[in-house]
Amino acid sequence: MVPFLRILGIETSCDETAAAVVERDAEGHAKVLSDVVLSQLDEHSAYGGVVPEIAARAHVEALDELIEEALTRANVSLDDVDAIAATSG
Repeated sequence: MVPFLRILGIETSCDETAAAVVERDAEGHAKVLSDVVLSQLDEHSAYGGVVPEIAARAHVEALDELIEEALTRANVSLDDVDAIAATSG
């Protein structure tokens, strides 16, 4: 038996900003409660590829609202989250 665990995952490594809530039950089974993705395709299309500075700014502008949406869709609050996982790089 493993402890119940609920994780908020945050993805900002390239040109999409994403947040998801996943939980693991006492038997070790995982379930995705929410998954929200915001594409930056329109911001980068004129340049023929991803521009890191534009991507970073877009992440900063979108992240708070995206996290709130992921929590709302999962029907949990930040207080219900046991851990936060984020991409690096």
